[in-house]
Amino acid sequence: MAKAAAPDVAPTPRHQHLIVTVYGLYARHQDGTFAIADLVQLLGDLGVESAGVRSSVSRLKKRGVLVSVKRGSSAAYKLSPELEDVFSAGDERIFTPRRADKDDAWLLASFSVPETQRHLRHKLRSILTRIGCGQVSPGLWIAPGNLAPDVEHQLRRAGLMDYVELFRATHLTGGHLEEKVGQWWDLPSLEALYSDFIARHQPVLRRWEDHDEEAGQAELLKQAFVDYVPMVTQWRRLPYMDPGLPEEYLPENWHGLAAQELFTKLHQLLGPKAHEYALSIVGSPAKSDVPAVTTV
Repeated sequence: MAKAAAPDVAPTPRHQHLIVTVYGLYARHQDGTFAIADLVQLLGDLGVESAGVRSSVSRLKKRGVLVSVKRGSSAAYKLSPELEDVFSAGDERIFTPRRADKDDAWLLASFSVPETQRHLRHKLRSILTRIGCGQVSPGLWIAPGNLAPDVEHQLRRAGLMDYVELFRATHLTGGHLEEKVGQWWDLPSLEALYSDFIARHQPVLRRWEDHDEEAGQAELLKQAFVDYVPMVTQWRRLPYMDPGLPEEYLPENWHGLAAQELFTKLHQLLGPKAHEYALSIVGSPAKSDVPAVTTV
């Protein structure tokens, strides 16, 4: 049977990915806008040179992720208003993902594209893979039923619903469903990505659990930002690639569960400190809630 390949995710975040994370986490308390000088300073803390920031901002502008605006006499960039729904949807998917139960219904997505519009097939498959669907056959895809609103939203946003029929279904065929799940999703690739996330960020958690209480508060907040943003950047695509399959259908000792626990601990430990630091740079009062990011 066909299997949906996991998208490639670079272990080391690219500059553009870091910028999108910073905007998603902090610019939404700034009307979606950052002065370029503030962005350069924040990305400089993450080891990105000024020229790299400006080049990446230019690419994001061409992609329609950012738009240029004026903030007084200074140059600034704002998140595209057209992406607000994407970022809002990302809040729940990334920070509070839901794992399906064994008895939940499945979502089936069946599509048929005319031969004259073959280019849409690749677009459809890319969207379905990116939001965590598995491939049963070339024209039939599957996901846990709780992903139905997300799948429909993404397909409507891309103008592709005319080619797709969505169904809620129960699996009736005999045999072990966990074996079928292993055919429909590329679980080994996901496992490798989760293992890499743990290897990179478990030492960060240990360091923070043992950190020096005498360290200066300002330096502590800055270090939290430096550790937190790359961690979120590496993590934020994984909940989209992983559909949240029931634990009963996952391989034994599935690293995705440990990675989720690690992410949650680091988010709770570092998120508020990183938020306070970022807003001290852009000049807004800190707020109690920590926003999320998306996968653009």
